[in-house]
Amino acid sequence: MSQSVALMKVVQQKEGQIVSDMDGERVMLSIENGKYYNLGELGGEIWDRIEEPKAVRDLIEDLLETYEVERGMCEEQVQSFLNHLKEENLIEVKAKASE
Repeated sequence: MSQSVALMKVVQQKEGQIVSDMDGERVMLSIENGKYYNLGELGGEIWDRIEEPKAVRDLIEDLLETYEVERGMCEEQVQSFLNHLKEENLIEVKAKASE
């Protein structure tokens, strides 16, 4: 069983993905996996925000400032989305930001 992406971790996109906008939703082709993914509108926004290394807790704070959503729900949904990206080997997860 894989470890979940915790709030204290730092996440970043892995290279090798082709992402396109299709009617407001983001779709991605993973060259490595040979699979297509529909990130949706919010997933695409999360994807854009992790182009550079970003702490999961900071990502959640950004989303809370942008959207009217309850913190617990936001944390749960973001972590679930990031866990899926991690399982598909689409993001890098680090203990903390490189300094």
